[in-house]
Amino acid sequence: MQEPKHDQVRSRNEPFVAKTVTRIWHETPDADNPYIAQAASCHGYDLLELMDKRSFADVFYLLFRGELPTPAEVQLFQALMIGLINPGPRHPATRAAMNVGVGKTNPLHILPIASAVLGGDYLGGGEIENAMRFLRKHHSTPAQEFCAQWRDAGASPESLATHGIYGFGQKNGGVDLLTRSIAEHLLSLPGAGKCLRWGQQLANSLQSFGMGWLSTGVAAAVFADLGFHPRAGGSLFQLLGAPGLVAHGLELANKPITAMPFVSDDNYVIER
Repeated sequence: MQEPKHDQVRSRNEPFVAKTVTRIWHETPDADNPYIAQAASCHGYDLLELMDKRSFADVFYLLFRGELPTPAEVQLFQALMIGLINPGPRHPATRAAMNVGVGKTNPLHILPIASAVLGGDYLGGGEIENAMRFLRKHHSTPAQEFCAQWRDAGASPESLATHGIYGFGQKNGGVDLLTRSIAEHLLSLPGAGKCLRWGQQLANSLQSFGMGWLSTGVAAAVFADLGFHPRAGGSLFQLLGAPGLVAHGLELANKPITAMPFVSDDNYVIER
């Protein structure tokens, strides 16, 4: 028996930095104890001044983008934050939060467990990066022309991702009506950008196929228009949906396990 071959081990000769460096956050150490901060700034803006003069949406945007948003940008972003604040009890991530809550898991574990589900590929953060790149790549192509190419290729609702179309499709066999309304509201705002407008045109073209916007597509369009990096999109989606996940989990945390339905024996199938 031959010994498995391995690559030769060699030194990487990569020197490590002497200390951690960040451009996001600066802390001014206390004169008597350098391990205690007496002041902090986010991308150069004093934290206490931000607390006094800016909204949470402003500072959230600043934290990830490195600059404060314009009035139109923060209006759009804040509207999206509200639109995505709760994935809703039909979403698998919310169901996970509810099961964790009613199952008497430590409340501190509700968010990480449910957020992991919200990071999945189905209606989750796992689709956001691809959707952002898709929208940024194609928003200059007429949406009807793009939809015709997809149709002529013999695509189906189940094969959108195979054809590189992310953030659009069917939800439970039809058009996601609530998400469509959220997109229409966002489009009415002055900060609506190219990706969101093109996505709406594509969603309109897909209606004849019984498809349209998904929440991941709307989020991706706004993130792209606001200049967020595609790799950050999935995590941002998880953050914006976190309040709803926690709220649903805590709602059931003090209720008996019978507060959630239990699948009856008739619905279990044992294959032989």
